[in-house]
Amino acid sequence: MSTPLQPLADYVVTVAEDPKTKTSSGLYLPDNAAEKPKTAKVIAVGKDVKQVKNGDRVVYKSYSTTEVKVDNLEYILVKEEDILAVVK
Repeated sequence: MSTPLQPLADYVVTVAEDPKTKTSSGLYLPDNAAEKPKTAKVIAVGKDVKQVKNGDRVVYKSYSTTEVKVDNLEYILVKEEDILAVVK
């Protein structure tokens, strides 16, 4: 996926993953029970980013992001230091 955003320095551009609508035991969750996702897919990295790359799935701090809508697509900008883990 390409993006019209080119992150600067240590910023990462991500796209949020859809929240789960079904539990691991097979129960369906109502719309108001779904939590906002804290995981996202990396689609672009700034030149100073060292530990994540395009295509990685990451867990990030939920209150330290900037959400931007460009061409009807929503992107999340996160500083590399606010990424907590890479999902394998």
